[in-house]
Amino acid sequence: MIAHLYLIRHGETTWSKSGQHTSRTDLSLTEAGQAAARKLGERLHPATFSYLFSSPRRRTLQTCELAGYAQTAEVDADLAEWDYGDYEGLRTVEILEKRPDWNLFRDGCPNGETPGQVSARADRFLQRLQTLEGDVAVFSHGHFGRVLAARWIGLPVLEAQHFFLNPASLSILAFEHHNLAEPVIALWNSTS
Repeated sequence: MIAHLYLIRHGETTWSKSGQHTSRTDLSLTEAGQAAARKLGERLHPATFSYLFSSPRRRTLQTCELAGYAQTAEVDADLAEWDYGDYEGLRTVEILEKRPDWNLFRDGCPNGETPGQVSARADRFLQRLQTLEGDVAVFSHGHFGRVLAARWIGLPVLEAQHFFLNPASLSILAFEHHNLAEPVIALWNSTS
């Protein structure tokens, strides 16, 4: 059984800074994002991980590398960001001008992923973890990370709207009393 799942959101990109939805667009980190990734590595290095996984996107791989873990990370496509389809590159305020009642976690994106599809990816990845032992680190994205945490504690995707992840943040998912029936969020959105 895994002891802890360290959930790491990638560092800042130009689009995360401007609030643009970024899924398939493969951006690099800004200078500030690179510095934050290095600092994150300093925070993580006392920990040892039995397994490391990363989304295939450049921004997560770069964060993983700058944190000092690129050589041992396995790329897993299930950890990619929510596919925003027609909303790729748009800011929420722009989407709401056309669809005032839009909620990503309820509605998904036209020509992108539905909440059910993202939930299925998160569940598939969490199922994979059930056979692993020790601490696991995951380098992923903001919206997908929120869904992963919601599914970890058994909540539907819609409830992920209540979680927020800053760039280069660290969250830790665990089990109270080392009991699989008691999943908890032990640390959330830590950037210090």
